Amino acid sequence: MIFAEIKYNEHYADFHEPLLKHVKSKFKQVDSGHQCDSWIWIYEGDHKVMIDTFSSMNHQVKSEKKENPLVQKVIDVLKEKYNVIIFSDPELEAHEE
Repeated sequence: MIFAEIKYNEHYADFHEPLLKHVKSKFKQVDSGHQCDSWIWIYEGDHKVMIDTFSSMNHQVKSEKKENPLVQKVIDVLKEKYNVIIFSDPELEAHEE
């Protein structure tokens, strides 16, 4: 499920490192990678949130579960520095339809 999207003007490949640096400064457990697409996974307890470009040219905030308290924490951290568009209802990804 897609909960939000970060809006920016540069190519997502150029945005990956600054975004990753910001996320790592706020969360303890973060995995990431960049190969064709950009992805950042954030963990807290049993919760996981993904920020990736798998279905968009901009980074999107995603979770496999609709009821995930980490989603709002991640969005709040992103809003500190970036223009984040929050979806009123989470959108399904293509593989979830």
